[in-house]
Amino acid sequence: MTQKTRSWKRILSVLTSAACFGGNGASASSASPTTPFTEGTIPFPYHGETFHTYYKVFGDIQNRAHTPLVVLHGGPGLTHDYMIPISDLAHTANIPVVFYDQLGNGRSTHLREKPADFWSVELFMDELSNLLNHFSIQDSFHLLGHSWGGELGTEFEVQRKPKGLKKLVISDTPASSALWGQSLAQLMQTMPQDVQDGLMVGLADPQKYWAALQVFSAVYGCTLKHLPAAYNASFLAIFGPHGDTTVASAPFSNDWTIVDRIPQITVPTLLLNGHRDMAQDFVMEPFFKGIPDVKWTTFMNSTHTPFWEERARYMEVVGDYLKKTD
Repeated sequence: MTQKTRSWKRILSVLTSAACFGGNGASASSASPTTPFTEGTIPFPYHGETFHTYYKVFGDIQNRAHTPLVVLHGGPGLTHDYMIPISDLAHTANIPVVFYDQLGNGRSTHLREKPADFWSVELFMDELSNLLNHFSIQDSFHLLGHSWGGELGTEFEVQRKPKGLKKLVISDTPASSALWGQSLAQLMQTMPQDVQDGLMVGLADPQKYWAALQVFSAVYGCTLKHLPAAYNASFLAIFGPHGDTTVASAPFSNDWTIVDRIPQITVPTLLLNGHRDMAQDFVMEPFFKGIPDVKWTTFMNSTHTPFWEERARYMEVVGDYLKKTD
């Protein structure tokens, strides 16, 4: 594991991860069987309509000893399921963990009939605010965003300046869609031509794209030999027989960037990525250079999902960071 810290100067230290490639000995099952959870839906009023956001909470959010963590899944268009290893923190660190399916995804309200311009970063920030208020944690909470979820988390911090946000974890997230595209273009060149062709088709041909994406992801997305059901569930929510591509195909994040606004991220921030991640170091480096209070850890035996590939170590790093001075 490579760990980077920055204040007014850069310090680099290299640590050896005890994890083996493709897993660290932790079970590839979903959530810890010893951690109780609650689930349900939250009414989400938005522009004169009311939708519903599905949630799942691990640990005791009412009688909590530590600040709760809200998890923002990636995509756009995926579900919370593939992020479920983060629930380990409720057991190992006694941190309540809140998952939810963003609107249009999973078990939240689907809106296939909405036009493309309905979907926006502002919509998803409003949904996040609504969730925080529902659980009465708006005055004290942490955020962990993965991939697109990290983009949402950074926008929430920069645009909304939530007073209750204590720490931000940006996991496997680019600082702009241009950097993301550059990274993917580089990595695509390592793939056979038929895989490159399938990736270039995109959601214009979901099944061809999905076939190519599985090959690509086996190298740069998740290297576990047997993909867990929870991981697969998030992708089947888009590509399965009853999948919904509405949010995944919406263009609202196509030209996204936060590079020029990164110094406005003023909360303590932890950056995480894998050594062979789609989110290569250069796509995350602007965060490292621009955030005043930042720490960066790279998991040397991981790709885009170190919370699966080096599960125990990931939870140790995140848990220790969140609980420090909590």
